[in-house]
Amino acid sequence: MSTQRRGEELRRHILFVAKDVFLETGYERASMDAVAVRAGTSKRSLYAHFESKDKLLLAVMDLVRELYLGRLKTPDAYAEDPMEAVTLFCGRFLQLMAWEPQVRTCRLSIAEAERLPGSSRAYFDAVFASTYERLGGYLAERLGMDRAEGAALAEDLLGRTVLPRLLRRLLNVEEVSDAAPEPETLAEDVDLDTIRRTVSAILAG
Repeated sequence: MSTQRRGEELRRHILFVAKDVFLETGYERASMDAVAVRAGTSKRSLYAHFESKDKLLLAVMDLVRELYLGRLKTPDAYAEDPMEAVTLFCGRFLQLMAWEPQVRTCRLSIAEAERLPGSSRAYFDAVFASTYERLGGYLAERLGMDRAEGAALAEDLLGRTVLPRLLRRLLNVEEVSDAAPEPETLAEDVDLDTIRRTVSAILAG
């Protein structure tokens, strides 16, 4: 194995470890020492990959984006019929956002928004902006809209179907899910009928 390959694997390993450390302890209490120990590497090696804790957090947000979008996919992956594809896409978004690690990541981003606005923007772009973009692009293509109309409709749909429930979970009004959000359990985890009715009303209007 080449030195470059080993370096890339170590960097990725550190990111997964750092993600867990940040979520367990919060950004303020997390230390580069703790990350290095948990990752089984030296501080010197850690700083060779990430020159500061701020840079490490931003890299973790990039990892979160990669993992999240890999799970979410695009609307056309869910169904051939646009109405059902949008319903399942919105349901999957809600299922992912109700998962405890994702809720904790969102809370972490909010907690650091004033001190580290770059990290909170990175989280918003990774999760919300990317989701709006995927749904908006799909709607524009399938419904014959321009990109701006598709984007506006996507925000309306997600605002009505997902965000109120997410807010309730962020504030501990509703329990979060500790079970991994598997596609096979989507219908059990999410009230798809309610989402379907909302999607139908918006798209028909």
